[in-house]
Amino acid sequence: MANDENHNRPHEDHCSFCGQPRSEVGVLFTGSNGAQICDQCIERGYDMLAESERIQEQSAPQIEMDELLKPAEIKAFLDQYVIGQDAAKRYMSVAVYNHYKRLMHAQGTDRDIDIDKSNIVMVGQTGTGKTLLARTIAKLLNVPFTIVDATVLTEAGYVGEDVESILSRLLQVADYDVALAERGIVFIDEIDKIARKGDNPSITRDVSGEGVQQALLKILEGTVVNVPPQGGRKHPDQKFIQVNTANILFICGGAFDGIEKKIAQRLNTQAVGYGQLQRERVDKQNLMQYILPQDLKSFGLIPELIGRMPVLTYLEPLDRDALRRILTEPKNSIIKQYVELFKLDGIKLTFEPAVLDYIVDKATEYKLGARGLRSICESIMMDSMFELPSQRTRKNFRVTLAYAKGKIETDKFRKLKAVG
Repeated sequence: MANDENHNRPHEDHCSFCGQPRSEVGVLFTGSNGAQICDQCIERGYDMLAESERIQEQSAPQIEMDELLKPAEIKAFLDQYVIGQDAAKRYMSVAVYNHYKRLMHAQGTDRDIDIDKSNIVMVGQTGTGKTLLARTIAKLLNVPFTIVDATVLTEAGYVGEDVESILSRLLQVADYDVALAERGIVFIDEIDKIARKGDNPSITRDVSGEGVQQALLKILEGTVVNVPPQGGRKHPDQKFIQVNTANILFICGGAFDGIEKKIAQRLNTQAVGYGQLQRERVDKQNLMQYILPQDLKSFGLIPELIGRMPVLTYLEPLDRDALRRILTEPKNSIIKQYVELFKLDGIKLTFEPAVLDYIVDKATEYKLGARGLRSICESIMMDSMFELPSQRTRKNFRVTLAYAKGKIETDKFRKLKAVG
């Protein structure tokens, strides 16, 4: 019966997009070819265009010189979170400032001079703050920033991740906005783990060393790369996103364990005058300050890769005073974190000054840098963090030297007994 009613109903014009009849819309516009569109579809189309323009404006904002943080201001921000390492912080601040200026220069129309980017390589012992510097600078930046690990990278065709997966992480941070990702910053951690096994070129396949370095060359210098959106391995049937790396700043960091021996060998062979060795002027406790690009080559980085990272800086070993300051001074210091954790349970936590000195002494003994501070604090605080939340009447807890020593010695004794 319904079909008969529709058949007898006189023909009514419909919107060619949504299909609604003229009687159910406000206005129906007719084109020259007979196509029709209603006012509701026009409104929806306008909203989509406005949203698209808004997203483009947000994803690639224009950079103005007045808005840029100066290098001294960037370093002052880093000083709130990172103790010491003034040389590395100055290099990092200048590099980030120049990166923004390069982006601003690229926005202009009058570009007679192209400004090359200055990728950075940071060298320092484990626990000196390389990754912390990267994570801290990420809080300040107005461009996408990601930290990737070089240890999982292998040459194309082998188990592991392709080098292009570095850019996949950057795309994910930028919500797959290619224009935004192309002005980001990438921190490649553990860059020393892809060093080749010797100073001489490899004659056998080095799938996680020299092969990865060769693949990194084009990305560091600047080229258009086909990036798999979800990372992982490339497949012939997979859709790729093209990313231009010309304006992406790369910061590399690594411990380069043992490179001090390379530096010492080079310093001992530098003759002064009539064959006298320049030994008396060398600070043997901090050989890292004398590092040169040729030491990275001796360690196992290929010259082509070193040439694409023209800025070389080092992180100083942390002495006892620096470790003591790291415990309490930074904005998110370890002690402040424990105080905040106990505060959430309604407990006021305090430490005797002698406890902090004891923690620093143990960290120096274990030679683990700033990371050792956290593990020692965990050993001291583990039992109290387990027991005190259940004691509802407990409102204060003070960590004494005797308590700290008891927890460390008991923990160590338990481990020795387990080994025995």
